[in-house]
Amino acid sequence: MDIRYPVHPEHGKTMDTAKLRKEFLIQNLFVKDQANLTYSHVDRIITAGICPASKSLSLEGGKDLANDYFFERREGGVINIGGSGTIILDGKSFEMDQNDGFYIGMGTKEISFSSQSADKPAKFYLLSGPAHKAYPSKWIPLSETKKVHLGSLAESNERTIHQYVHPAVVESCQLCMGMTLLEPNCIWNTMPVHTHERRMEVYMYFNMEADTVVFHLMGTADETRHIVMRNEEAVISPSWSIHSGAGTKNYTFIWGMVGENQTFTDMDGVDMKDLR
Repeated sequence: MDIRYPVHPEHGKTMDTAKLRKEFLIQNLFVKDQANLTYSHVDRIITAGICPASKSLSLEGGKDLANDYFFERREGGVINIGGSGTIILDGKSFEMDQNDGFYIGMGTKEISFSSQSADKPAKFYLLSGPAHKAYPSKWIPLSETKKVHLGSLAESNERTIHQYVHPAVVESCQLCMGMTLLEPNCIWNTMPVHTHERRMEVYMYFNMEADTVVFHLMGTADETRHIVMRNEEAVISPSWSIHSGAGTKNYTFIWGMVGENQTFTDMDGVDMKDLR
């Protein structure tokens, strides 16, 4: 498990490209037959890419989390962005097609992931945060997400937000998670920008061609920075940082938040004239 420590906003202003990437960028999420986990001390969120191919993979407890099993004091959200696969929770199997999601409640003792085809393995993207109450686990197909349409082609940001782990869909302690699909010829996400002091966020960009990049904007609004991101890479966004992006083509991204509340509209907006 890769460990990342918090960064003060004033410290962030001093970082060059290499340091920004080291502290905030998460690469190599989906490696066949591996579960790659990154633990951030920002709200203690875990970001993971789980890609079973020739064998099933499981999440275990242990010293890293100081628990007997992974979800002893945690909850999690999963979205499968790859081929069809299966999640087994405490002996009960759930089929997961592409874009299916799952909420995993605190107290789940055994969890494993497998794929239907080694040639086209499932790619389970997982976010997990600390939990204080057990809510029922729930399978969330794309058809049952809450859909929000925003933006316009004129603004190059027409998009559909699919809310998976969200109070309107499933109960959770603090985790919120969803997926945003940009329409063709639309490249901007989360512009105008905002922060939310009461929670942090992780973005994972995918459905990108080999020569496509996203310029992910971060930092304080008065002194912005950027990280160039490629397909199936994630970025940690602390509460003080803006989080926005522009791609060379349209793309999809999964967002996830943990923190003080689950109010999706709890944002501290930044006026365009104040961006630097």
